[in-house]
Amino acid sequence: MFESDIYTQRRILLKKQIKSGLILFLGNDESPMNYADNPYPFRQDSSFLYFWGLDAPGLAATIDLEDDKEVIYGDDLTINDIVWMGPQPSINEKCQRVGVSLTAPIRKFGDELKKASKLGKTIHFLPQYRADNILKLASILDIEPSEINHAVSNEFIKVVVSQRQIKSLEEIEQIELALEISNEMHMMAMKMSKPGMVEREIVGSIEGIALSKGGYLAFPVIFSIHGEILHNHYHGNLMQAGNIVVNDSGATSSMHYASDITRTIPIGGKFTERQKEIYQLVLDTQEKAIAAVKPGMRFKDIHVLACQSLAIGLKELGFMRGNVDEAVAAGAHALFFQCGLGHMMGLDVHDMESLGEQFVGYEKEVPRSNQFGLRSLRLAKTLHPGFVITIEPGIYFIPELIDRWKYENKFAEYINYDKVEKYENFGGIRIEDDILVTQNGNRVLGKSIPKTIEEVEELASG
Repeated sequence: MFESDIYTQRRILLKKQIKSGLILFLGNDESPMNYADNPYPFRQDSSFLYFWGLDAPGLAATIDLEDDKEVIYGDDLTINDIVWMGPQPSINEKCQRVGVSLTAPIRKFGDELKKASKLGKTIHFLPQYRADNILKLASILDIEPSEINHAVSNEFIKVVVSQRQIKSLEEIEQIELALEISNEMHMMAMKMSKPGMVEREIVGSIEGIALSKGGYLAFPVIFSIHGEILHNHYHGNLMQAGNIVVNDSGATSSMHYASDITRTIPIGGKFTERQKEIYQLVLDTQEKAIAAVKPGMRFKDIHVLACQSLAIGLKELGFMRGNVDEAVAAGAHALFFQCGLGHMMGLDVHDMESLGEQFVGYEKEVPRSNQFGLRSLRLAKTLHPGFVITIEPGIYFIPELIDRWKYENKFAEYINYDKVEKYENFGGIRIEDDILVTQNGNRVLGKSIPKTIEEVEELASG
């Protein structure tokens, strides 16, 4: 955890921005895989980590704004727990480390909420994404479980987003620690991926590096010769010479700050000529998009810039035709680029996504679009110093989508389906880096990971 003053100052700022009521934080509990004593690896709620710093199950916290009282609720281990888990610091000792002096047993948490409710205090809580926490709050607050996330405090959400979106120096340092691990993961994958190997052999080594370096996977590894499937978590394909593999994987630091990197690897060590053409277009687009990142820019405008860059290149290669600006405005380019250019990153790989993308990625002046492709953009709002974002353009040839659009004669004035059909089995290419928005521009975080054609081929063929 960070120094206690960091957590104290975060809570002070929170209290300045929400004037009245009771703020509640519900930490996560263990989640059983198949029976209670065999849980999944524990992951604390990110907002609980951000404000309270305690990475352990069975905790909750409240801030009574009228009384200026902060309390963490939790139970000390019993002797039976110690037999299985070994000695642990007491709840009071843990809380002292994050600047909190008042503690109470977890059973008192519900009593405190019910007392505040009877007194007519507004109870501020964040959206819940785990069923056990939804049921817990529903029981305490006497709200139907299906209504819990309709009763959240938008005021609280907005304040949390305003704080968490600006990364401190300590947080950036943690993200770069995660990127050190990701660097090793990606370098190893490029060297290790050879014809005749099965994808899972590489995936196992990727996860092993994350764990061996004291981190975790930031998300399930995407590693596949079918890179046209954007979130492909199947790893059973045999890799053969001539295939290209999308490796989208990231680690976290021991404090759970995330990294998110994508590279595309030629199996056999060399890209084919047509793979080179598409790869270079994606790389050129990524570099243009990164260069455009600076304070005051709307990320939606950078996304559109990337879409135009891809469309210009696709027209030059014969896949698209007609007026490029009109094609992008209509959404014709989304046959090849169906997702958004990037997202916020921090304690969550899609930072704060559980709080709602309308708060995290959008603002009143930039409403979400309903257009296919553009509606998948997770981040559209104005950039500020301290944002950490991803830039990840790609080109994906999805056979089912190509067939559907051709059958519908969709955007025929902009798309050369005769050419596109010849690439139905191409797969996909994506290149992604993590970017810090600085006072005057941006900085690509982490050590450089090979991404030019020459660099990637050199490593992959070694």
